Amino acid sequence: MQLEGKVALITGASKGIGRVMSRMFAREGAAVVCAARSQGLVEETAALVKADGGRAIAVTGDAATEADVQRMIEAGTKAFGKLDILVNNAGDGGPTKRVQEYTSEDWFYTINSCLTSSYMCTRFAVPEMIKAGGGAIVNIASVAGRRGLPYRIGYCSAKAGQVGMTFGMAIELASHNITVNAIAPGAVAGDRIDRVIAGQAEVRGVALEDMRRALGHQQLGRLRRQHAQKRKRHGDELECDHRGEKDGTCRPDQTGSRHAEWPFLRHPKKRCHRAENQRRYDERQLGRIGRRTERHRHPGQIDQ
Repeated sequence: MQLEGKVALITGASKGIGRVMSRMFAREGAAVVCAARSQGLVEETAALVKADGGRAIAVTGDAATEADVQRMIEAGTKAFGKLDILVNNAGDGGPTKRVQEYTSEDWFYTINSCLTSSYMCTRFAVPEMIKAGGGAIVNIASVAGRRGLPYRIGYCSAKAGQVGMTFGMAIELASHNITVNAIAPGAVAGDRIDRVIAGQAEVRGVALEDMRRALGHQQLGRLRRQHAQKRKRHGDELECDHRGEKDGTCRPDQTGSRHAEWPFLRHPKKRCHRAENQRRYDERQLGRIGRRTERHRHPGQIDQ
């Protein structure tokens, strides 16, 4: 089993991706701390893990709240002795509205739910991973944070923020043997995508079924339910071992793909080489920009 002896904290574990990941991590040998705001649902997830023969506890709390996150971490370390893995999966998609109608309350709710929660959990999980000698963090981002989606400014911004967080944390935490990666899923069958489609239909003023067809979700249920299992399985591989291949990456999860590429682990020290190569590339690019500016300078032009 790939995760034998590991302890994983999975936020947003009340349903959907979080529930399936909790069960699959446990099947791979991990002890799972199932965390979510909905007490009844997260306790149900923990019960399912135990029914499968795994080890799990349920913790109720808001992943964007400092005190609640500290309580999640403390409950996990008290029950299982350490923390090796963090999956930042918590987050509500927020409303579907035109930007001029998107209120500050809508904005901060969505950003806090999806992005602040990832920061907060990472902040308090890292010290425990350092104590354990290393660890792995996986941010569940979205293709919406990579290529955008109209009328979803809060969600797109939050998910893009998770991708940037992944890159930055991968470099920062390399010396502590902590790997950081992100998965960017597409649409997943469930009540959330149904709300998004309904919201898109309302904003655009079209019929719901027309909107569903326009977004290409006729086969959503079959494709995404099948592919969700693949995502959780490959998610296990992101945390399993620090001798793997890739780190500090975000790969999109293509809808229904049978050959989706997944970021595996690369030895953390290699991130330093990649960071140095990126710095040199940036310096070369800045040099080219400077030379082009000199070539196009008008006679008599002075610097501001």
